[in-house]
Amino acid sequence: MRPVEPFLHQPRIAYFSMEIALHSDIPTYSGGLGVLAGDTVRTAADLELPLVGVTLISRMGYFRQEIDPQGTQIEHPDPWNPDRWAVPLEAKVAVPIGERMVWVQAWLYVLEGGTDYTVPVVLLDTDLPDNSPEDREITHYLYGDGDEYRLKQEIVLGIGGARMLQALGFHIHTYHMNEGHSALLALELLRRFERSADTIGPGESIYNVPEVRERCLFTTHTPVEAGHDQFDYPMVHALLDDMVDLGELRKLAGPERLNMTRLALNLSGYVNGVAKRHAETSTALFPGHRVHAITNGIHPPTWAAPGFARLYDARLPEWRHEAEILLRADQIPDDEIWAAHVAAKQALIETVKRLTATDLSLQVPIIGLARRMTAYKRPTLLFEDLERLQRIASEHPFQIVIAGKAHPHDEPGKKLIEQIHHHMRALQDRIPCVFLPDYDMALGLAMVSGSDMWLNTPLRPLEASGTSGMKAALNGVPHVSVLDGWWVEGCMEGITGWSIGNDDAGEDGQRDGAALYDKLEKTILPLYYTDRVGWLRVMKGAISKNAPYFNSHRMMRRYAADAYIR
Repeated sequence: MRPVEPFLHQPRIAYFSMEIALHSDIPTYSGGLGVLAGDTVRTAADLELPLVGVTLISRMGYFRQEIDPQGTQIEHPDPWNPDRWAVPLEAKVAVPIGERMVWVQAWLYVLEGGTDYTVPVVLLDTDLPDNSPEDREITHYLYGDGDEYRLKQEIVLGIGGARMLQALGFHIHTYHMNEGHSALLALELLRRFERSADTIGPGESIYNVPEVRERCLFTTHTPVEAGHDQFDYPMVHALLDDMVDLGELRKLAGPERLNMTRLALNLSGYVNGVAKRHAETSTALFPGHRVHAITNGIHPPTWAAPGFARLYDARLPEWRHEAEILLRADQIPDDEIWAAHVAAKQALIETVKRLTATDLSLQVPIIGLARRMTAYKRPTLLFEDLERLQRIASEHPFQIVIAGKAHPHDEPGKKLIEQIHHHMRALQDRIPCVFLPDYDMALGLAMVSGSDMWLNTPLRPLEASGTSGMKAALNGVPHVSVLDGWWVEGCMEGITGWSIGNDDAGEDGQRDGAALYDKLEKTILPLYYTDRVGWLRVMKGAISKNAPYFNSHRMMRRYAADAYIR
């Protein structure tokens, strides 16, 4: 029997994403987008939703991060062996790239849910003897170098992915584009649903756009301009000339450049942002399009630390499938919550020791911060005023644990890592502060569960959602964040965590920095040191008020009801 045979008996939703975090040891993800995609597929398996994931195999991974003593990020390839994790499939399809056809093979990775239901993930691979050396590398590097390489990848993902599903025998009723990287799949569908000449009226398109829109939905993840891929039309003409009429393409994707987000918007019958605030921001950014809101969530069984998972299994056994039951976490005895937290904190302290040879204290609170290192995330806001930070620490000591990667071509992001290390050196005799290299899923779990508070400082309104704070909340770690993304919905001041500043948009680092210091100095740290019962009340509030809603089971039920069944 063919490996895909068990998955062909029912119509499916095809979930396309440039990156999917299948496992911490499989480097087919770079950060939040891929981790969310992995949680999405895992949850589909839990809920027995007939979904099939489609992504690139990314044989050389994203990159392994080394930090030199000066704080300079050094990137190393992160290859993985598909044979260890996936099964090669016999089907091959060809996609047009320039004047040649590039052959694409598929690998099958199977994710199992909590009920033994499984969801297939198809990984696309061009590293075949049939292809030229240049084309064999198209699926090697996640977010590789240059626009031409990126466009080739997106041809393979969108067009190649749609063709591969058809060749494998999947019957797809809905195509879900997770970000605009896969929007070219809609061009493949336009070709499939071309109208016959005798049905076309004067001035009408040969393409059945309504039919394509009926089958497609699109989730946009960022209001940041750099997050929306755009390609010059001369390059598009050179690489995609035979796929679709370029005049029609300009109408759908923008007159000046091919904007993948606009292409997805114009060819999708349902569009959503990933938080209520993000949907509002996206509606303003893309006038004429209705952007719904389905707030992101995290997969509870994946992101609960072992101690908390055991505690929930004992006290709230339905939590793995019905996360709503976590609203009763406020009834769990304080000493059991604290014991689970201490175990997670001890595990983080041991991880810090192993990675940096630094000894942290179990008795001193840890501020955790892990982000993609890029300007709008403002990872250096905590260090805005080193003198004041040291004065606060002299009254109420604390420790800082930081992690995060900058894209290899994001020089400002790399500079932020260097600045953080400069500040760490300035503080080394007063405040223990470490930067953990090579941030991945495993390190992320250690940090979100082992910190005492989770810090988030993006520039409003550029945080579409964010999910690390949701993971922290599941582990009883209060969130300390500016009011953006999911935190606009999740913040109950002093109950689930604390806000930084007010709800105004705009860049005012000095004002937000002062607000952060005020909150640490006057509210958060005094509570930690002087009122353990009060601190535990906030920990339990984070679990019982945030975790029951900000989880991927609620998110996927919303997708099923609002987007998949239309």
